Amino acid sequence: MRSDDDLEPVSPALRERLAPGGTLRAGINLSNFLLVSSRTPDGGPAGVSPDMARAIADRLGVALLYVPYASPALLADAATRGEWDIGLIGAEPQRAETIAFTPAYAAIEATYLVPAGSNLTSIADVDAPGVRIAVTAKTAYGLWLDRNISRAELIRSTTMDETLADFRDKGLDALAGLRARLITDVAQLPGARILDGRFMTVQQAIGIARTGDSQTDAALAWLTRFVETAKASGFVGELIARHGVAGLSVA
Repeated sequence: MRSDDDLEPVSPALRERLAPGGTLRAGINLSNFLLVSSRTPDGGPAGVSPDMARAIADRLGVALLYVPYASPALLADAATRGEWDIGLIGAEPQRAETIAFTPAYAAIEATYLVPAGSNLTSIADVDAPGVRIAVTAKTAYGLWLDRNISRAELIRSTTMDETLADFRDKGLDALAGLRARLITDVAQLPGARILDGRFMTVQQAIGIARTGDSQTDAALAWLTRFVETAKASGFVGELIARHGVAGLSVA
């Protein structure tokens, strides 16, 4: 982002709240291949999400330390342990109990894949008695399904690869996932197809741990303005284009 973007100067108190000791620790979800799309030569995360963290650190005038997690569940669970200062993760109501979120900066469609010969033809068909849905537990779309699926059965796995294996090996009726990932999965499943539309959109945001004090409120307000400026200035769109990510859009 340009130095002349419409953001007020950073006060020492705000800088210390977001980056204690002069280093911003950014929690990064390595399993989101749209937001962490590659690695640096030394093995660090690279992509839209790490670049957003870098832009925040640059604006604060502090060093940046990536704190990587193998899944969004692990990142979210770490909020109460003080392992990171900002977390780049999908904003979901369950997570909002311990994490305060900015508005989303990017959005990802989630939908279903069904096997060859399936009678399921629409998103609405999937939530029905007897339907078994494979889903990766504690993902943003998995948490949404936890709240909204009332008739079908959710079969939860720990990783996306395990979820795909369950769908295939257990003969499940639908595979829930990010559309971009399902496009890869469908190529491995002869006759399978991806349903049109979406059941939800994952809202990728920036979070800070809830502490209930005024400094946290001020930090969230500043991060919110940062996100809105990053979107309005075209910065988020530039990051998506720079990394060549298909399936990710500016929120």
